[in-house]
Amino acid sequence: MAYDINLQDRVCQVLKNKNIAFQEKKMMGGLCFMIQEKMCVGIIKENLMIRVHPETQNELLLKEGCRMMDFTKRPMKGFLYVEPIAIDMDEDLEYWINQALEYNPTAKKSKKKTS
Repeated sequence: MAYDINLQDRVCQVLKNKNIAFQEKKMMGGLCFMIQEKMCVGIIKENLMIRVHPETQNELLLKEGCRMMDFTKRPMKGFLYVEPIAIDMDEDLEYWINQALEYNPTAKKSKKKTS
């Protein structure tokens, strides 16, 4: 599954402008941006994926172009998709990335799988 490389460049630029250290990791058929070893932002096809505080997700879902992440065909609490229409402008993209960055310091790290 491919992901939008133009969006990848735009996300990288936002994070670099904020002097945020990140790693790119291919996963879930897309690309994730790991910050402090935690999934923070990602790209699945042409959608931005953001990880937000579950208590604020309902408020964000009221905004145009935002919907629950349903990668597994079930909504994933605290994960949202933001459609291209809602991130067309750079300031809009930055708004959504900021939502994920705000939650990232308190987000739990995923448990590493043991082999």
